[in-house]
Amino acid sequence: MISKLKNNDKLLMIVFAILVLAGPIILAPFGAGYPDLLQRFAIFGILAVGYNILFGLTGYLSFGHAAFLGVGSYSTVWMFKLLTMNIIPGIILAVIMSGLFALLIGFITLRRSGIYFSILTLAFAQMSYSLAYSVLTPITNGETGLQLSLADARVLDPVNTSGSIPSTNLFGLEMNDTWRTTILGMDFQFNVGFYVSAFILIGMFYLSIRIFRSPFGLMLRAIKSNQNRLIYTGINTRPYTLAAFVISGMYAGLAGGLLASMDPLAGAERMQWTESGSIILMVILGGTGTLLGPVLGAGVIKYFEAIFSRINENVLHAWFDILPGFMENAMVWIVLPFVGKGWQLTLGLVFMLVVIFLPGGLMEGATRIGNWVMKLKNRGSADSTKTSAKTSAKSSDE
Repeated sequence: MISKLKNNDKLLMIVFAILVLAGPIILAPFGAGYPDLLQRFAIFGILAVGYNILFGLTGYLSFGHAAFLGVGSYSTVWMFKLLTMNIIPGIILAVIMSGLFALLIGFITLRRSGIYFSILTLAFAQMSYSLAYSVLTPITNGETGLQLSLADARVLDPVNTSGSIPSTNLFGLEMNDTWRTTILGMDFQFNVGFYVSAFILIGMFYLSIRIFRSPFGLMLRAIKSNQNRLIYTGINTRPYTLAAFVISGMYAGLAGGLLASMDPLAGAERMQWTESGSIILMVILGGTGTLLGPVLGAGVIKYFEAIFSRINENVLHAWFDILPGFMENAMVWIVLPFVGKGWQLTLGLVFMLVVIFLPGGLMEGATRIGNWVMKLKNRGSADSTKTSAKTSAKSSDE
């Protein structure tokens, strides 16, 4: 199945779209079927897919992509404050502003490659964080973050007489609208904000496939393979790397705009280097340079963040209460450092195991499992063929 998906883009898109849109049903048994987490799965999936275009195809490791995430969030919230609560203008502005910012940073940083490029992007990201946190406070509202208020203009919206801040919407359809239903005795929540993010994720995933399969994508792969050889043959690689950097930055700005659309707040913490580090982890954990891997990696990390971080000592005692008292306390003592506030320790161990045993990420693991299943199936069919041949030979002898 994995090999079929790799070689058939149409089948890959169909399977991907079905899995994404059925997310509330598929993830509900794992405790991840509630709207806020589903939205984050989709939004950070977009962010990881965009980063994979730069890192996975071109091989340029950027430590500053969180800056574009923050620019997208600030741009969208300002659009909510000044123009309308409809998310479309805010998202468009987020993509444009993050693209222009990426063009500026890329034009400077791409004069270097390797570790020097990475350090330059890290420097720009920290500069952006400092500007948002303390220097550009009239625009960003500093450490408090940019928020909506009743005094905002919103010139395209009707005059607000409700006395409360209106919700973000898509042509009147509010992002926080949720409808619930019961299927096979289980409760499921279907949220408007998730499906808006999901459809955008599907569209951005399709765009990434087209980039991967295009001559432009082939040139990016050549740059990753041996950029010096291309330069020696007279090919100017900077326009290609700059284009990949800007496209990746626009993906990040789109993700930032969607984050602000679901929760109309923009803060400087989204621009910290640690956020950029989590983006890198998503891509590497899922599988660098693969199509599905970054989305899978983003989902795994956000699942750890949301689920494992909520497990506390009382939950662990409930898990192990069937054991004798001393064994229960011992198991809680062993497991507690890896959950709750220590959930990142568990994530770190998982990341180490993946890097050591699955250098190609979780997608390599899925490929190995698929190959192993195919071998077992082929071996079983071969054994059955041999058995039938022996039976027919024996009957002919008789």
